[in-house]
Amino acid sequence: MPLKVPAGLPALQTVKNEGVSLTELKTVGDATLRIALLNIMPMKETTEMDFIRLLASSDEEIELTLMKLDTHTPKHASAEHMQRYYKGFGEVCNNRFDGLIITGAPIEKIEYEEVTYWDELCEIFEWAKSNVTSTLFICWAAQAGLYQKFGIQKYLLPKKMFGIFPHRLLKPSTPLFDGISEVLYVPHSRHTELHREDIIAEERIELLSESDESGVYIMHERGTRNFFITGHSEYALYTLDGEYKRDVSKGLPIELPINYYTDNNPALPPVNRWQKDARKLFGNWLKYYCKTKNEPR
Repeated sequence: MPLKVPAGLPALQTVKNEGVSLTELKTVGDATLRIALLNIMPMKETTEMDFIRLLASSDEEIELTLMKLDTHTPKHASAEHMQRYYKGFGEVCNNRFDGLIITGAPIEKIEYEEVTYWDELCEIFEWAKSNVTSTLFICWAAQAGLYQKFGIQKYLLPKKMFGIFPHRLLKPSTPLFDGISEVLYVPHSRHTELHREDIIAEERIELLSESDESGVYIMHERGTRNFFITGHSEYALYTLDGEYKRDVSKGLPIELPINYYTDNNPALPPVNRWQKDARKLFGNWLKYYCKTKNEPR
């Protein structure tokens, strides 16, 4: 797929080295989708690669803008990397985008109003209403977006939701699910959850997919092209492996990720249950929701 990213972005070359087929888009035309990635995950380059892999699987031409918060300085990314490849909200707020992806962040145990950049994030949520055709809120961003828009609370889990979980498609005819089987496997890695009854009680929200084990997964804001996604379909094959072994090495309480390792053995490779459908999910989002000329069925 033709993709335009900031010149010299290391993540692009890494994805190419993995064998992902893509070409660098040299010119931007009327058919090019302008997608912004507001990356608030700590490991910036890892998250860049995750989403570039998914976007590269689409047939669409994409110009990707890496977006950062003006009121937050990342601790795990170099200032040079952020200055060279990212644009602050103040630099892009006068632009329009076909799609916006807002990532999660490992701050779910903090109250929203105590997050140092909460005010700016709320400003971005409001800005997106008029300047973005379709927005994906991922993991913590989904919780934050639902709280800011509808007052829906998050709840602390007794233990980390960690692994690959099967989900039902409640409305399989939704264009977002074109070509996806009835059972959708998705990685989850979080300490908080949303309660189904809170989602169902809000008539402005449509629940599209859920799991008996990991709870609500995809929600749609009625009358918009916005989706709230509690899992991490974008994760690479070894992401959960890295999280698990990191916590083990630190002596932190962590259980094996569910439905992840071959024979449930961390010495064996993970089973890739989710990436095929993840590519379809994001491809459908670009095709059916980011193009203004397309009206979702």
